[in-house]
Amino acid sequence: MTDKTTGKSISGWRLVASKELSDLWRGGRAMTFLILFSLLLGITSFLLATNNELKLMPPREMIFMILQISISVSLFISLLIAADSISGERERATLEGLLLVPTSRRQIISGKFLAAMSIWPAAFAIAAVHLTILAPNNTILVQGILWGGLLGTLLVVGFTAFGLVISVAAGSNRTSLFVTLFVAVLFLLPTQFPGTAQTGFMGKLVKRINPMESVNQFLEKILVNNRTFEEMASWLIAPALLAVLACVILFVLAAPRLDLSGDKMRSWRTRRSQSVALLLAFGLLATPTMVTRAQTAVPTAPLQITIDTTHKETRTGDSFEFTTVVTNRDTAVSTPLVVAMNIVNLGDGDPVDPEDWSPERTQAISPLAAGESATLIWTINTILEGDYLAYMVVIPEPNDPQTTSLPVASAGIHMTVAQYSPLNPGGIAPVAFGIPVLLSLLLVVQLWLRRRAVNPVTLPALQN
Repeated sequence: MTDKTTGKSISGWRLVASKELSDLWRGGRAMTFLILFSLLLGITSFLLATNNELKLMPPREMIFMILQISISVSLFISLLIAADSISGERERATLEGLLLVPTSRRQIISGKFLAAMSIWPAAFAIAAVHLTILAPNNTILVQGILWGGLLGTLLVVGFTAFGLVISVAAGSNRTSLFVTLFVAVLFLLPTQFPGTAQTGFMGKLVKRINPMESVNQFLEKILVNNRTFEEMASWLIAPALLAVLACVILFVLAAPRLDLSGDKMRSWRTRRSQSVALLLAFGLLATPTMVTRAQTAVPTAPLQITIDTTHKETRTGDSFEFTTVVTNRDTAVSTPLVVAMNIVNLGDGDPVDPEDWSPERTQAISPLAAGESATLIWTINTILEGDYLAYMVVIPEPNDPQTTSLPVASAGIHMTVAQYSPLNPGGIAPVAFGIPVLLSLLLVVQLWLRRRAVNPVTLPALQN
């Protein structure tokens, strides 16, 4: 195809994308979405920074929450735009002109796909500004931007492709929007279940197969709980599969069936598609059960665990290391051992989750010979003000399913943590409220220029 304004040959998908981007951005819809998004993120960031000063939330959890909000909102915006891309054109009676463009159906879908995703880079750039101010150090900032950008892109790609598939098949725009939002809510609901409902086999399965929950788990464990990429890599499977499968269905199955009414797509294996949707809904909304067992016969444990630190005065955001030594005082070889960290709040605050305070919640020890010792190094990140006691427990592995073992505890480390906040809520205020104002001014200028007849890319140009 030839661009009428330049006389140069240009790909069909580029012309479609140019037209869609012009309608989306110069028409004001994209800027309106960004203004609302930046306002939401600004209020959230300001409240989080204020809460940090009031000792209510550690900085690492603030970074995770900002990323979670940014990805979720951007995902829904892209999904809404994608759901309107084809079915909306059908209702506006503009799809016929688009289908007459001398280009393939896949290139038309590709252009609309790229335009629907265009909100995400701009939204993440706004989120990155907030992360830069709120991040407690450069390591957390780099991790947040790297993993948030990568996983957010996977989710946006997957849900945008899904929205376009539904839009191609839907006979009306109302149906397209309803189905896409309903499925998105199905994915979102399990992430809101209480922790007790996410345990057991079904709870873990739902977490694994739900891409939104997988992304939340990965980001939380990496950013908040100090887990390594090797430990959490398996959680990337669900969002990656969503992106790949949705794109395959969109470009291989749905795009060639793009027509004026949507009958070709709706008639293709309708029953099988409905069965898959029902199974997906059932799997996502199923709730797990838990079974507990009682043990008897508690033996003695000839083990000793010592600790090299008994007290520590520190500030929130600091970290320190200590060492434990486990000794087998028996005459026989011990069973495999596990050493677990426990932290107790001695004040009136909430209970402590050791995962938030240390990258090594537990460490394993191979069987110890008689008189043999093993040395372990631990790290604690003090994230909340108050009085705490940390202690270690060494747990021998039971010999068989019908027996148990006797855990042995160490002396405690008395931690006195003073409040220290490197954040300045006044420093986040200009960003939190300045970005929405700046975007609003840009929207006003954009609409003013549009009224002065700035020439956008139009469909007649595509047909030539």
